[in-house]
Amino acid sequence: MNSSATPNQLQFDILIIGSGAAGLTLALKAADFSRVAVLSKGDLNQGATFYAQGGIAAVLDETDSIESHVADTLSAGVGLCHEDIVEHIVAESAEAVKWLVEQGVPFTTKESFERGENISISQELSSLHLTQEGGHSNRRIIHATDATGKAVFETLSKCAQAHPNIELLADCTAVDLVTQTKEDGSGSVCVGAYVLNLGSGSVDLIKSKFVALATGGASKAYLYTTNPDGASGDGIAMAWRAGCRVANMEFNQFHPTCLFHPHAKSFLITEALRGEGATLELPDGSRFMPNFDSREELAPRDIVARAIDHEMKRLGCDCVYLNITHKSAEFLTGHFPTIYSRCLEFGIDITTDRIPVVPAAHYTCGGIMVNKNGETDIEHLYAIGETSFTGLHGANRMASNSLLECFVVGFGAAKDIQGKIASTLHGTNIDAWDESRVSKSDDEVLVSHNWDELRRCMWDFVGIVRNDERLSRAERRINILREEVQDYYIKHRVTKDMLELRNLALVSELIIACAIQRKESRGLHFTLDYPDLAANPTDTILNPSTFD
Repeated sequence: MNSSATPNQLQFDILIIGSGAAGLTLALKAADFSRVAVLSKGDLNQGATFYAQGGIAAVLDETDSIESHVADTLSAGVGLCHEDIVEHIVAESAEAVKWLVEQGVPFTTKESFERGENISISQELSSLHLTQEGGHSNRRIIHATDATGKAVFETLSKCAQAHPNIELLADCTAVDLVTQTKEDGSGSVCVGAYVLNLGSGSVDLIKSKFVALATGGASKAYLYTTNPDGASGDGIAMAWRAGCRVANMEFNQFHPTCLFHPHAKSFLITEALRGEGATLELPDGSRFMPNFDSREELAPRDIVARAIDHEMKRLGCDCVYLNITHKSAEFLTGHFPTIYSRCLEFGIDITTDRIPVVPAAHYTCGGIMVNKNGETDIEHLYAIGETSFTGLHGANRMASNSLLECFVVGFGAAKDIQGKIASTLHGTNIDAWDESRVSKSDDEVLVSHNWDELRRCMWDFVGIVRNDERLSRAERRINILREEVQDYYIKHRVTKDMLELRNLALVSELIIACAIQRKESRGLHFTLDYPDLAANPTDTILNPSTFD
């Protein structure tokens, strides 16, 4: 392992772009038969996995069943889930959890839950403590107190650092994929990527037999988000430019409960609080979720987010409140230590105070079209995790299914690559990056200005509630921004900020295009002009070869 290596002239069997749960899973599974590089555009812990609080959905309890988990997922997805994919991923959930336990992830057990402790385990899966989240009809969420993503990331990262066949390359931002036409002319094959080394400032070529995009979602397209700064849709944009189809980009999940505080930036208040009985309240203390759904606070996220948005607009208030003060201080500090300590930093004691919350962009349900093994339209290019579209989530991702998808599809990608790697050669005659005709920018403020304008435009016009007029306004503004960004990109040396803006502008255009095409309200896409469900739901698929 080498976390500071320079990618110049490097060559690997597999290049994985992204160092979250999906990327590290594939790396660890593939490292036994290949030489792997894992690319991170900042510190290794800057992905969304590190900040995930809730848990991993899996069928582990004898009172639960695969059929029940499948049914819950299909219901949350509002008619757009691909049932074969749902069945496949849910059926593999216990195997995924078993593998994570074997890696040493310190999940909370029934015994440790009672004591408010988190311990490493090697016991059978039945010892794991299960909680419940919105949309689930059973307790099936395994967790590590309220910092599951952190526990998963730190464990897998430690395993990756110790593996001799895995090279971790930090502070490296992928610019674009490198593809070549197949010898028989039947399509393209991915042979590597151009990478900006943030230390040296040079753009280098990394050659690889296979490339996997594990770059996360695109929620930074919105002004308010629970995601870290790196969630700029890089994988989706690079795959689209390379010729891959994308689907269902209109389904942007807004998490109902992000901490509302001027200095909190993006801090998620996990759904597990509502699973343990927390109620949503208006400023006067009255509950409102019973007016919107029979499942009340445990309704799927799209319903809860729209309900909060509706009440905030109706009352003109800045936030609503999450109340779990009925639980004991011992319970809350033991089972939600991360949330307790973070809120306390802002003067909010969750044992006695209500938590001010607002919805915020959280998850990209659409993405690069792939099969169950993560294969894209381009040979030897894979996409796994939030950057991909498998069909699992449909029109609304159910809580804690996202990490599960990372592991199961990561397993499938590794197995698929293993069957092909012996007969695959590296690409040849690949041109080096050419920046001889560009100059260094002397006006970086243009990037930050366009970044702010784009995110506010998306929040105002392509948010929780949409209509045709808002979408048309957004389309016009984003088109202008894209032209400006592309002109800037062509003329100047690339920087990390400029690359992220370029990708976000493209992904925003794709989100808007999908939203305009969907003439109905379904799941996360709600439009005032078409408030009803269409009779025959279909995926919204965009193809770069026919996109106008």
